[in-house]
Amino acid sequence: QVQLVESGGGLVQAGGSLRLSCAASGRIFSSYAMGWFRQAPEKEREFVAAISWSGSSIYYADSVKGRFTISINNAKNTVYLQMNSLKPEDTAVYYCAAGLGVSVSSGLYDYWGQGTQVTVSS
Repeated sequence: QVQLVESGGGLVQAGGSLRLSCAASGRIFSSYAMGWFRQAPEKEREFVAAISWSGSSIYYADSVKGRFTISINNAKNTVYLQMNSLKPEDTAVYYCAAGLGVSVSSGLYDYWGQGTQVTVSS
């Protein structure tokens, strides 16, 4: 029903910035929330940020507060993750997800993108 495609990952030096995009297609409900998760090698997938489709509700993981900004352009069916002041610890595959409500739990999202690699070097 919903397809998600991430883009914008790449290599960056510590302190640099990247902007990830998640393009959604299919039927998008106004009640959907969009989330970003990441998974580093040998680690569990962790919550990064989430936003309601309206943009009225936003949550960030403590580890990225003040550095990352999630935003949504629902006219373009696209959610963004602006990542500033990147740290090596941010290195991971970043996944976009869609669900029926804002949640920090990956299990509550119904649709997932394929992921985009973000690598931050020291």
